Amino acid sequence: MSNIIEREIINLPEKHISMIKSGWGSGCVDNAVVEKIVYLSDGLKIAGYLAYPRSISPGKKFPCIMWNRGGSKKRGAIDAFTARGIFGLMASWGYVVFASSYRGSIEGEGEEEFGGSDVNDIINLVNSADEIPFADTSKWGIEGWSRGGMMTYLTLKRLPVFRAAVITCGISDLDLTFRANPELRARNYELIKNWDYEKEAAARSAVKFADLLPKNTKYLLIHGNADTVVDVNQTFDLARKFNDYNLFYRMIIFEEGDHFLRNFRAEVDDARKNWFDRFLK
Repeated sequence: MSNIIEREIINLPEKHISMIKSGWGSGCVDNAVVEKIVYLSDGLKIAGYLAYPRSISPGKKFPCIMWNRGGSKKRGAIDAFTARGIFGLMASWGYVVFASSYRGSIEGEGEEEFGGSDVNDIINLVNSADEIPFADTSKWGIEGWSRGGMMTYLTLKRLPVFRAAVITCGISDLDLTFRANPELRARNYELIKNWDYEKEAAARSAVKFADLLPKNTKYLLIHGNADTVVDVNQTFDLARKFNDYNLFYRMIIFEEGDHFLRNFRAEVDDARKNWFDRFLK
């Protein structure tokens, strides 16, 4: 039985295509296909995306990347326009890209838990990748931005199959994040079930479980030192833990970079691509 139960190629108006080419480059449109998908996770229908190179010769397989979104519910949700750009770009590099919108999103069933059972939605999508004939599931990378960084660490702890990981402005200490951003805590507090603050925050914080992260994964940590949402010290603190536990990593800090690294898109994309190419190809 297939877990990926719906697939639909994203087709956008020409004016949107022109905007995407301007923002992400023509290759993300000319050399890639992006689909909306619906798949099953713990019996729930979950929305997500699938992207892959447009030209696929018979028998050709491409390494896979699992991409994890930030935000919660509508905030940070990836719409079709953004998916066509972000995932089209990555697919144009020569990868099959999977992305989950997580349970409880605007299109998915179930309830979001901000790092609870919604981590299953990532793992179940990874385990469904064999349904894509041109996906080389022996070569996996994983990526997460902001809250997606937290989801990435939680996935790595449970599923140590990823050769390379890229985490950008990622949450690695949820308590520190919430204390620095009361509005963020208020918005996401209700999403976490059986809330015991100290216990649940620690369970979602890689700085508390770095010793459980896989040592065979190569980690790229990217952050901006002017990030007011997730303080750059979270990445510094985690890097020290990586040193303690002999995890392989590289850290890139962008001077005056904000949470979205708006002024460094080209540099960030180059670093991401080079990291995945180095360890997945």
